[in-house]
Amino acid sequence: MKTIQQEIDERTNLTSSNKLELLLFRLGEESNLGRSELFGINVFKIREIIPMPTITAVAGSSPHMMGVVDLRGQIIPVIDLPAVAGCTPKTGLNILLITEYARTTQAFAVESVEDIVRLDWRQVLSAEGNAAGGMVTSIARLDGDNSQRLAQVLDVETILRKVMPPTEPEIDAAHIGTHVEMKPGTVILAADDSLIARTMIEQGLEAMGLPFIMCKTGKEAWDQLRAIADTEEAAGRTVRDRIALVLTDLEMPEMDGFTLTRNIKQDPRFSAIPVVIHSSLTGSTNEAHVRNVGADAYVAKFVAEDLAAALRKALQPN
Repeated sequence: MKTIQQEIDERTNLTSSNKLELLLFRLGEESNLGRSELFGINVFKIREIIPMPTITAVAGSSPHMMGVVDLRGQIIPVIDLPAVAGCTPKTGLNILLITEYARTTQAFAVESVEDIVRLDWRQVLSAEGNAAGGMVTSIARLDGDNSQRLAQVLDVETILRKVMPPTEPEIDAAHIGTHVEMKPGTVILAADDSLIARTMIEQGLEAMGLPFIMCKTGKEAWDQLRAIADTEEAAGRTVRDRIALVLTDLEMPEMDGFTLTRNIKQDPRFSAIPVVIHSSLTGSTNEAHVRNVGADAYVAKFVAEDLAAALRKALQPN
């Protein structure tokens, strides 16, 4: 039998092997198909799982906000996740998932929790363009390449901004600061699997006057980087003549940001390129993992001013 410390060590080492642990849960019957599907969320986002407590309704809250719960002195907003996803629980809302996202805490009400599974990110495929209203970033094949058992991985960024939209504008050009000068002809290579996150990143980079190439997965960014290196080498230049910096999310289908960063820093062609990690996975443990893979900076999603400051420092370290 594994000790608690062994389980902690194994979980910590997932970031060095392009793996993740997915908490599987059900929301109830989907309105069109009339069956209950599996959904998933990265275990690193889960703080705890508790039986449904008493919820206090909040006047004037949005339709999918159930209210708030007092959890050991912390007031946490509770989101009706089945309602957001268009599902109807058959047995009710029985479980709360307490999550940490971008240094904020919130709770998602679900019907039931099924299991925790350990997967390779290569088993997780992009779901962009699906019919889930942008709330599903990827589909996990739970039993390998030929799996018929699938789980939908939810886009927490999109859900939170749908249910609790920010009161202030996402991009305030007045606070971003002056434009950053880059070497002529160079661009930022960015990667994020969330449509709303890519949109905000693009707006921020445009406000800073920084040209960019946007990718949807870590693998796509890695393939782009190698292709650009080959093109530049054939022209008698180096990849640094084209790529000034890599900006990457951590949770992405096929190849996560930890693996992308490690690949970059271990390849002599790319090791001098600054890598900035921009992620909703916050906390001291995840930030320590970021340092261990060699990233030059870490910034939590999504505060445009913080991202601008991190990029400015990485691009002009002196």
